[in-house]
Amino acid sequence: MGYYFKTEKMAVGYQKNPLIENIEISLEKGEILTLIGPNGAGKSTILKSIARQLDLISGVVYLGGKDLAEMSGNELSRNMAVVLTEKLRTEMMTCEDVVATGRYPYTGTFGLLSQSDYEIVNETMDLVHVTAIKEQDFTKISDGQRQRVMLARAICQEPDIIILDEPTSYLDVKYKLEFLSILQEMRRKKGLTVIMSLHELELAERVSDKILCVNGDAVERFGRPEDIFEPGYISRLFSISTGSFDEENGTMELDRSSEPATVFVIAGGGSGKSVFRRLQRMGTSFAAGILFENDVDYPVARALAEAVITTPAFEPISENEIETAKRKIDDCEKVICCKEKFGSFEKANEELVQYAREQRKLIIGERLWQK
Repeated sequence: MGYYFKTEKMAVGYQKNPLIENIEISLEKGEILTLIGPNGAGKSTILKSIARQLDLISGVVYLGGKDLAEMSGNELSRNMAVVLTEKLRTEMMTCEDVVATGRYPYTGTFGLLSQSDYEIVNETMDLVHVTAIKEQDFTKISDGQRQRVMLARAICQEPDIIILDEPTSYLDVKYKLEFLSILQEMRRKKGLTVIMSLHELELAERVSDKILCVNGDAVERFGRPEDIFEPGYISRLFSISTGSFDEENGTMELDRSSEPATVFVIAGGGSGKSVFRRLQRMGTSFAAGILFENDVDYPVARALAEAVITTPAFEPISENEIETAKRKIDDCEKVICCKEKFGSFEKANEELVQYAREQRKLIIGERLWQK
């Protein structure tokens, strides 16, 4: 069959009514697949169907060349761990007790854990940084802690494949990065295959080997991140009509002002991003330039500025571009210069600073925000 995980003509839904049909997925062992798409698009339904929590409407799911439907419950538990959004019901269980349930597929008739089982439990809790709360009541910890405990439980199961539904939802930035780093480490060291859904598109792009785009009644795309995140596609997938999402940089920005620019910003090298966003928050329309098209300030300026005067990367700034910028300065009330020094390729912007002085436009930095 060639692939460790594979679906053929899979259709998922409820009460024998298909929601999404012809789902074709193929993964090598150790690959990470992320499902993305709008809320309610069917990502959780696909995951529950793969995890055998919902019956397939039609089609087949193969794991290691074997039909998933033919696996016994114990065999499936040894091969697949699942962490979905439903909260686990526990009574008088500590966090350690919850993690330890991941070892049950390996216990005998009486469900007793061995010393080696407890060693795996402790190692897993250390890995996910929940050892400090091991004795706490699972029902009395925070949502973020609960999410990490459930991840520890899944890893403790020592599966070949793990299914995760929005696993980073309750995690702060530190634990989001740690969580994804753990997944990458386990896929490299143990060949763990991961299928998950994420709302954080920038994380999905960075961590995934493959991405599945789900939109209501169909899978729109399946492939590598670099093939999925092409200009304009994410905006269409999520029907973005307010603000913007930049697929190339994985950034989103709010709406720009619709008024004519009253401020001209001279920036570059990342010096202008915070100024652009602050002006946007103030509702102040602005123009920016002259920016090279590979400058880190350019994507934010393109999203938020009323106009951006640009020049191709690694090319000298032309006289026409300089004159265009000067005319824009003439139309503005103020000029903000975000840089104290200019490189050898930025002499044109030095000229703009001098021009603004001659026009008695204010050359200001932080003074703009002072009343």
